[in-house]
Amino acid sequence: MAGTDTSLPITLAPGPAIILCEPQLGENIGTAARAMANFGLWDMRLVRPRDGWPNEKAVAAASRADHVLERVRVFETLEEAIADLKLVYATTARSRDMQKEVLGPEEASINMAQRINAGQGAGLLFGRERWGLLNDEVALSDAIVTLPVEPAFASLNIAQAVLLMAYEWRRHGGPGKDLPFGDGLDEAAPRNELVGLFEHLEGVLDQTGFFTTPDKRPSMVNNLRTALTRGRFTSQEIRTLRGVISSIDRRHERPNPNRQKPATDKPITD
Repeated sequence: MAGTDTSLPITLAPGPAIILCEPQLGENIGTAARAMANFGLWDMRLVRPRDGWPNEKAVAAASRADHVLERVRVFETLEEAIADLKLVYATTARSRDMQKEVLGPEEASINMAQRINAGQGAGLLFGRERWGLLNDEVALSDAIVTLPVEPAFASLNIAQAVLLMAYEWRRHGGPGKDLPFGDGLDEAAPRNELVGLFEHLEGVLDQTGFFTTPDKRPSMVNNLRTALTRGRFTSQEIRTLRGVISSIDRRHERPNPNRQKPATDKPITD
């Protein structure tokens, strides 16, 4: 649809971050940026874009969504890309073998609006063009967002998926929407603190031999992370949990195999 009024100023209102995981084509980044601009979003984050950044093809495809492209941030890991966010949703059309709440776009947008109106960061994860998000990326999210697509033809390209979610955000959480933002719960910890808890726990479990079969370790780690993300821990709760883990680690330290054992036999006397 045509109708852009270039005489109006662009307002960078608070909104969810759009995180693209390993996008392959610059054109898809550009069309996703255009979709964001259509509905007032501007915070685009790229995780390891295949063709690097900046990308001329993205600029050409963005159709003057320059204010989005100028603010693009590139990250080496997904953990870094979501470190400042308090709520993260993973978009996918495939069923995942993990205990994650599944939301529709309307409910997800309302939830994000509550957090953002409360001054907290929220974001939406989008996967690769060919196979979407990996399970360990979905495991870092709070819930899954999916659309009522035709099961026999469910795949959307990145720009389509971004456009639909941006539209729902605008309807339910965008500028001018009178939505509640308090839920009676304390503020959730930033994502980097939650990832620190993951790494602390997994490091101790490695040392204590919890992961007895190396080939099953990735799925066990994903299950642990999935369970912990449902907790919506505050910063204080995370500090308490890490203190518990440290205490257990100190009380169950492995003995040093190089330390000489004390003699237990009594000396022979005349």
